[in-house]
Formats: sequence, C-alpha cells, structure tokens
Amino acid sequence: MTEVKTTDPDLARLQQRALLVGVAVFVLCGVGAVMDPAQFFRSYLVGYMFWIGIPLGSLGILMLHHLVGGGWGFILRRVLESSLWTLPLMLLLSLPLLLGMSEIYPWASAEQVAASEVLRHRTGYMNAGFFAARVLIYFAVWGGLAYYLNRWSREQDQTGDPVLARRLEVMSGPGLLLLFLTATFSSVDWVMSLEVEFFSTIYGLLFVVGDGLATLAFGVCAVGWLRHKKPLSDYVSTARIHDIGNLMLGFVMLWAYIAFSQYLIIWSGNLPEEIPWYINRTGNGWVIIAIVLLLFHFALPFTLLLSRRTKQAVPALLWVAGLILVMRVVDIYWQVAPAFSEQKIRLHWLDFATPVAIGGLWLAAFAWRLKDTRLVPLNDSGFEKAAGGKEHA
Repeated sequence: MTEVKTTDPDLARLQQRALLVGVAVFVLCGVGAVMDPAQFFRSYLVGYMFWIGIPLGSLGILMLHHLVGGGWGFILRRVLESSLWTLPLMLLLSLPLLLGMSEIYPWASAEQVAASEVLRHRTGYMNAGFFAARVLIYFAVWGGLAYYLNRWSREQDQTGDPVLARRLEVMSGPGLLLLFLTATFSSVDWVMSLEVEFFSTIYGLLFVVGDGLATLAFGVCAVGWLRHKKPLSDYVSTARIHDIGNLMLGFVMLWAYIAFSQYLIIWSGNLPEEIPWYINRTGNGWVIIAIVLLLFHFALPFTLLLSRRTKQAVPALLWVAGLILVMRVVDIYWQVAPAFSEQKIRLHWLDFATPVAIGGLWLAAFAWRLKDTRLVPLNDSGFEKAAGGKEHA
C-alpha cells in the first residue's frame, strides 16, 4: 500500500494567506528596523524564540511517541513531522539575530566587554564567531534528526517494513538526549546570555518543557481544525483527545514546578549575581506580567485541564491550547525584555509585529508541507491497535 497525496484546499488557502501576512508584516518590520534597529532586534528575539520552540518541541514529542507509542501520537504525527520541515526556514530567519548581535548581547559589544571583567573572562566562549558556529551546530543536529524521522516515516508508508519502526525507536532515545543538550545550550546562548552575570543550571530545562507545552497546544489547534477531514476524522476519538489533554496537563505542571524551583533556589541562595534577575522582573510594573503568567500560564490551564469534560471536548481544549500559546509569547517576553528595560514595561509595536511576521512565514511553510500529506500514517503495525475505537470527540 502506497501513500496517496491529495492537496487540501483549506491548507492551500492557509499557506497563501499566512505567506501574504508574513511578507507584508515583515516589510513593516523592516521599516521599524530602519527607524529603531535596537528595538527591532530585541523584539525579533522574542518572536524567534517562540516560533523556533514549536519545531524543537515537535522533535521531542515525536521522538517520545516513537519510544512509548500510544494512539495520541498517531493523530499528531503528521502535524509534528510537517513542523520539522520548517527548520530550514528557521535557520534562515536566525540571520537577523546574527546581524544584530551587537544590539542585543553585551558580550558582542566591544565597549561593554572592555568595561566588564566578567565579559572579558568569557570571551573564549561568548564571541560572535563561536556563537554563529554553535547556531550551525544546533541546526545540523536538529536537521539531521528531523531528516531521518521524516525519511523513515515516509519509507514506512511506502513499504510497511517493520524494521523502520524499530529504527525510529532506536534513534529516538539518543535523539532526545541530543535535543535536550542542544536546546539547553541554544537557550543559554540566545536568551540567558542577555544578562551575563546571571546563571541557572535549570534555565535550559525551562525552555525545553515550555517548547514541549507550546507544541502540544499547537498540535491541539491543528488537529482541532483538521478533525473533520478524512482520514483523520476516523481516528480523532474522545479517548485520543483526552490523552493529549492529559499530556498538556502534565507539561503545565512540569513547567510550573521548574519555574518555581528556579525561583526558590535562587531566592533562598540570595547570591548577588542571581537575585537581580528576579528583582528586575518583579518590580517597576514587571510584577504584573509575573502575576499574569502565574494565573494564565499555570493556574487557569491547570484548573481547566483537571476536568475530564474539558479534555474530552475539542472546542474547550482549543480554548485552553490558544491561551497557552499566547502565554508562551508573554513568558518569553518576560524573560527577554527586562534585560533591556529594567525600570518599566515598555511595549513597542514591534513586540507585536515581529511574532506575527515570523509566524506568517512559519505557518506558510508548515501548511505547504502538510497540504500534500496524508493526515495519518500508513503501514504502521501499531497504528490500528493504538488508534482503535471510533468514539468521536
């Protein structure tokens, strides 16, 4: 049995509209970059960190599925695999961060390095050339994992060879370790190094879990939109939606646990190198965003996802997923913006425009891949067994 590809008109329209919006807003952001280069690069970092998180989270969730199985993974699998195809685009979109390093990172500014003993001590690692090299290494690892996950999945559709399922499982174990290491280092490079005197050994894990949560939320939105399309509609059951809701609940709890653990450890340690990071984010108005995150990134999603009714109803779960995606952007903004404006919250129109610009291009690339793909896998020996049951959500 071979895969039959039919272009989906709804996804084709999404691709066209997302591309149009992405290009138009990118042009607008270009005007903003000319008017205020520093603000553009800082806002761009927030949007970039959000959108790179979804393909990275897709890598993790997909490899987790290949390791543990489960029907929930089969209805998400094509969404996750299509997300991986956006990694070349994200590599291209990382160029503004490389070009604007001196506007973003203190270690890329010769004047700030000369004035800081800490920065001079770290120049062997924190320098423009090695930073760019590490970005290439990260994308080489991510791209290699994505290539084989997609290649073997397509071959499995075409041949049904059971050896391919074993290959996917065997690669996913070390692949998760590689993803964890590279995602940790990349979050340190891209975000934590904004404030060179701050350090936290749990910081990278906070981004890894946040990326996984954002990916599950995006997956719920994608499956919710596609759930009436054949052949996916035959397998989107109440039980499968409930499983994904449980996973989202677990990631919400894990994110909150890690965030609170970092806060508790740093606050109890009371070290002058670390405490200012939280003081800057809980004073002068920034505490408002901290409270918003506490309420809407954890408390409300946690409460709603405790309900079986919420987790078994696609419309209700879509609202929770949408809230989580918005809060992920707010969380990244709270991580990044105080490094540049400690005194007060300073919202700029580029803070809203850059995530939309990057998101338009990302969604266009995602829809381009997904529209010519069968929405469920073929010839997987575990598919029919795991995704059995036709009680529709």
